[in-house]
Amino acid sequence: MGISQMLMKLAEGMATSCWIFGITLLFSLPLGMVIAFGRMSKKRIVQGITKIYISIMRGTPLMLQLMVVYFGPYYLFGIKISPFYRNIAVVIGFVLNYAAYFAEIYRSGIESMPVGQYEAAEILGYSKSQTFLHIILPQVIKRILPSVTNEVITLVKDTSLAFVIAVSEMFTIAKALASSQTSMVPYVAAGIFYYVFNFLVAWIMEKIEKHLSYYR
Repeated sequence: MGISQMLMKLAEGMATSCWIFGITLLFSLPLGMVIAFGRMSKKRIVQGITKIYISIMRGTPLMLQLMVVYFGPYYLFGIKISPFYRNIAVVIGFVLNYAAYFAEIYRSGIESMPVGQYEAAEILGYSKSQTFLHIILPQVIKRILPSVTNEVITLVKDTSLAFVIAVSEMFTIAKALASSQTSMVPYVAAGIFYYVFNFLVAWIMEKIEKHLSYYR
């Protein structure tokens, strides 16, 4: 197999990795905010449930979580697993895992805001929702952006874990090519693909951070 053919196959796998990356961010970022509110809730039941959820998601490997989501329906309920369910299982596993991490990042950002800002907004006649959306949230986004960037970069690399349930993302294809050709070249090429992807993500996040620098 020539270099061009190998790169084409890796590019196909990279497209799958990008798909996992994009869908995970699309759903885990807003879900993380919902979970963060649950974690900060004054209702002990809600707070307790979300605390346990975050603890489980952060305390167990993502690879194990993907296996539970994929094989769980069959072993627990006897539901036959279709090949298409692999993609759904990947989305569920990644979204639930990363939402827990984003929830803690959101919570740390929100709780770091001075109480005086809430009090000043109340005096000015802002409602709680207006205070959060127009005053607190923009500052929180600025504060948590470096932490979010770290998680996003980690997500790029974690997409390789989809191989555990036989989803053909780039790492899976690189491993198959390296095995068939008894060569390290596919691994090196895959590493370059991952590096470029991470470089672009970091560059975009840096641009966003500079754009929000007026909150200093």
